[in-house]
Amino acid sequence: MPRKSTSDYPSDWKDIARKCKEDAGWKCIRCGHEHSPKTGYTLTVYHLDLSPANCRWWNLAALCQRCHLQIQNKVVMERKYYGHHTEWFRPYVAGYYAFHNGMSDERDVVMAMIDELILLGQGGIKQEALL
Repeated sequence: MPRKSTSDYPSDWKDIARKCKEDAGWKCIRCGHEHSPKTGYTLTVYHLDLSPANCRWWNLAALCQRCHLQIQNKVVMERKYYGHHTEWFRPYVAGYYAFHNGMSDERDVVMAMIDELILLGQGGIKQEALL
């Protein structure tokens, strides 16, 4: 995995990361554990596509360090996942599929079409079926 340069992060990264954590209720979106550095559950923000410059909502996952380390190098956004997506991952991959198919990746639009977008990304339906 290529090393991320701090220059790849936007200048307002701290504000973006804080908002992501606030939107997640200061809990890991994968395991639900609250941010608690004293007990080993420090909340981080993980770029699912590994690009620090991409701060779209579907690319930023509020994860505790434990979950961050478990999914790191396992989640590959451009991979076609033909099996079932875990509940925490579904909105993120659906947003990715919408964006990379030239569709709206606004959260409310993605959430309203989540099943269809996942089928699109998995090759189960054609984009024309969604229009």
